Amino acid sequence: MHVLITGAAGMIGRKLTARLVAFGALNNKRIEKLTLIDVGAPPRPEQFPGKVEALASDIAAPGGAQAAIAGRPDVIFHLAGVVSGEAELDFEKGMRVNLDGSRALLEAIRTAGEDYRPRLVFTSSIAVFGAPFPEAIADDFHLTPLTSYGTQKAIVELLLADYTRRGFVDGVGIRLPSIVVRPGRPNKAASGFFSSIIREPLAGEEAVLPVEDSVLHWHASPRSAVGFLIHAAGLDAAALGPRINLTMPGVCCTVAEQIAALRRIAGDKVASRIRRAPDPLVSRIVAGWPRRFDPARALRLGFSVEASFDEIIRAHIEDELGGKITA
Repeated sequence: MHVLITGAAGMIGRKLTARLVAFGALNNKRIEKLTLIDVGAPPRPEQFPGKVEALASDIAAPGGAQAAIAGRPDVIFHLAGVVSGEAELDFEKGMRVNLDGSRALLEAIRTAGEDYRPRLVFTSSIAVFGAPFPEAIADDFHLTPLTSYGTQKAIVELLLADYTRRGFVDGVGIRLPSIVVRPGRPNKAASGFFSSIIREPLAGEEAVLPVEDSVLHWHASPRSAVGFLIHAAGLDAAALGPRINLTMPGVCCTVAEQIAALRRIAGDKVASRIRRAPDPLVSRIVAGWPRRFDPARALRLGFSVEASFDEIIRAHIEDELGGKITA
């Protein structure tokens, strides 16, 4: 099997690569080749016995998408994208990367020949939904995004569904919750504070909270995000049906409940490292996001997630901190 990952240098891309290398197989087939693409060359995985291509490439650039699929990968994980806050601040960049790059990839697949129909797993977002919301949002709730990022993801969902309907590709779109706790330094995502208010205090550093404690949101760990991707790659198309875009399960909690979980696990001293500093732009973006979902279809199809935010924090401590907390 040949697997292509776009956006492979990103956090989820690197973790997905590591999981695939550890398993050595996908959909019960041995992985013989990995093609890893990002605008900066992704790191080459160690101890992978098959062939690896780690390339610096922009699929939105002319010829970039065609080059990416030249080896006719069997499964494509399309993770490449500009995050929410950056897409809102730089409209042209968000459109080029999130929309134009995705369409270029779909077109490259369509024009590669009638005998080529790979499974394409696209990482969408819960930002495709916009207020006003029902108490719990089901998969068939209408797409009315209130940010440029959400709009770009919604358009690609529709394109993916149409290309799949017409038989050009075998697509699955998974709407990721906010992924926490992200390792490393903060990125430009408007949702980044959900990670930083846990990550920085656990590392002995101050974190800034730009929104009210009452903000309610939908979360999953990086562990779960990788699990979603791998599970989506093996979904039976008949079981999935024509509605190929799915909202992933998550943990619903307020910022106050996040902080309470941090306090339970790490203590008052760690939790006291959070400093409140309201940010109107972040508050406005987050106010337009959905908060609670009914992921019944995803659960029936076998997707799973943590049972509590405490579990999400513990996963971060185990995976990124070697089980240690800076008191």
